[in-house]
Amino acid sequence: MSASTLYMSTLIIVGLVVLVLVVYLILIIVALRRAGTHLEQLAGGLQQIVEDSTPLEGHLGTINGALTQLHGGLSSVDGHLVEIAKVLKLV
Repeated sequence: MSASTLYMSTLIIVGLVVLVLVVYLILIIVALRRAGTHLEQLAGGLQQIVEDSTPLEGHLGTINGALTQLHGGLSSVDGHLVEIAKVLKLV
């Protein structure tokens, strides 16, 4: 093998490596741009959720109060049922 053949082979191999790296970098750029688009859509969706759930804030206190009263009533019923089960010797 002569020096010029080795030189040309080296240039071809280096050129191929550079070409492969350029292709991979272009593919990475495309993937990152797609991801950026998806992130923008996700951020828009999350903002819409925040805007849609804002009116619920005023109603949650009312719902929580009603559920607290319901819990108290159901706990009372549970206590009565336990006492009845004790009387009937089911427990």
